[in-house]
Amino acid sequence: MMIDLNADLAEGYGDWRMGDDEAMMKLVSSVNIACGFHAGDPAIMDRAVRLALARGVEIGAHVGFPDLQGFGRRVMHIEPAELAAMVVYQLGALAGIARAAGHAMTHMSFHGALGNMVAADPVLADRLIAAVAAFDPQLMIVSSASPAVEAAAARAGLRVATTFLADRAYDDDGLLVPRKVAGSVIHDQATVLDRVRRVLTKRVVVTHSGKRLATRADSILLHGDTEGAVALARMIRDEIEASGGQIVPVGRQRAQ
Repeated sequence: MMIDLNADLAEGYGDWRMGDDEAMMKLVSSVNIACGFHAGDPAIMDRAVRLALARGVEIGAHVGFPDLQGFGRRVMHIEPAELAAMVVYQLGALAGIARAAGHAMTHMSFHGALGNMVAADPVLADRLIAAVAAFDPQLMIVSSASPAVEAAAARAGLRVATTFLADRAYDDDGLLVPRKVAGSVIHDQATVLDRVRRVLTKRVVVTHSGKRLATRADSILLHGDTEGAVALARMIRDEIEASGGQIVPVGRQRAQ
């Protein structure tokens, strides 16, 4: 069994830091790098790219709303054409920094409120994923399970790597439970680890309402800003390797 272990990183700004990027880089196989809209800045992006290159970790653009104050977790009403331009802008920022450092961007993912909107809105998914394909038809879309994203990516000719958010609750439609709902973020490490075991061995997730929902995963995502994220990543990595699994970034899974 091959599985990617993935984390959202580079989420500080200026002198302010969020999460321990260096420690997390030692445990994961791919990372999603904030591109300056919901978090991050050029220096932080550059540092994250170079850390990833040194560790052999794949990198992707983590694209969000222009909302530093709200960390990209607030819904913003932006015209689709303008939003598509913002997506391309963020992709270009990371691609440029990666190129200068000698690394390559392999994937992208939508962050926070934007990610939730894209996952639930087929029209928006079509528009934004078409923008990704126009920028680079080789990029993968890393997303939690979403028929809207999967259909849009198929039409654009892009591959989707399905990610399981280990510390986030799912609803009965397989979409993420909004953060304003109690229990939407799972902090208990034993519970998170049990969820990962279920997904890997039974391909099942227990939803917020208690329903057993069939699922699959190419990747397991951890939020770098969650308290105890590094320890949790280490536990999940140990669990996968102890069960005979291999931690392989999604960009290399198809080739092996």
